[in-house]
Amino acid sequence: MTRVGGRGGSPAAPRSVDVARRAGVSQKTVSRVFNGERYVSDEVRRRVLEAAEELGYRMNNAARALASGRSRTIGVVTLGTALYGPASLLIGVERAARDAGYAIRVVNTLEGEPGGVARAVESLLEQGVDGIVVSEPIDEGSVALSVDVPVLVLGAPAALGGSRTVAAGVGAESLARAATEHLLDLGHVTVHHLAGPQGWFAARDRLGGWRAALSARGREQPPVIVGDWSAESGYTAGREFASAGDVTAVFAANDDMAIGLIRALTEAGLRVPEDVSVVGFDDIPIAAYVIPPLTTMRQPFDAVANDGIRLLVQAIEKPDAEPAPAHDPPVELVVRASTAPPPTRPPIRKTPARGRRTTSDSRSSGSAQLPAAGDGPPTTS
Repeated sequence: MTRVGGRGGSPAAPRSVDVARRAGVSQKTVSRVFNGERYVSDEVRRRVLEAAEELGYRMNNAARALASGRSRTIGVVTLGTALYGPASLLIGVERAARDAGYAIRVVNTLEGEPGGVARAVESLLEQGVDGIVVSEPIDEGSVALSVDVPVLVLGAPAALGGSRTVAAGVGAESLARAATEHLLDLGHVTVHHLAGPQGWFAARDRLGGWRAALSARGREQPPVIVGDWSAESGYTAGREFASAGDVTAVFAANDDMAIGLIRALTEAGLRVPEDVSVVGFDDIPIAAYVIPPLTTMRQPFDAVANDGIRLLVQAIEKPDAEPAPAHDPPVELVVRASTAPPPTRPPIRKTPARGRRTTSDSRSSGSAQLPAAGDGPPTTS
């Protein structure tokens, strides 16, 4: 019996030539099978895969790159943040890429960093990635850079030049519209909005969805209060809403701000949802366990990532094919205990207990108020 041996007589790892010999095909055919290329019959593909399984052969990434001219890696440009939305979408992208047979390389940008996206893209191109995902949630302006690999842009306008750019929306505007419609369907005359920072594409989309829902019903669009995604900015906004005296429903652009908002309303003597209904956005893990459990819009991170990576992989592997259409993300409202029909009589407020905090630090003291559509310029609150 002939044994293929290595140093010290130990068995050597099987090679593609061994698979080809076992399957009765050429080594090039083995490479075609493992690279998912066309023009290989089902019978030949079956024989090659069976031979590889019998021999315990796995095509390594270096060999795959040499055979296919691709690195089997996707670069991802994303904001360096621990915020739930961007971090969850990044996890979804990594999972979808792995399932498609690709590794990812991540380059983080910093909020407010001039040229950060362009530098991140250049770094990834130098590493020889097959495609790039731009999951950059903040509008830092256009990027003066032409890219010769396919680019997937998630939840933002295409920022890079080139004919091989595909886009997948995260559906923020549709979700925001559904959140607002839920409150209107409960009988609220109008819905106030606690928006996210308007440099973020997602915050703009949620503001747009809120306005579209009110406009479609012919309802008043109250001035918008802008937070910074934090619970503290939600708390500050909640004090403003409580002092207004006529607020019965609020759609908050994320769950953290909604939770801070509810705390401030409660301290002001308003009950949620008996006096004021609140809807959040994201469905963070703690949303089901706060008091009251928070009604919120669940973001479809996995669906968006899967659809986006599907589009990107097709653009990488079938560059001459017509781009596949993007799928609309699902819209899922999670109804819990923070929403109800409006009160039938004005709420009776209790005086907040002494010692309650009435100011906040610099992170939320700059919250702003946007006017309703057609009103004057924003004012600082």
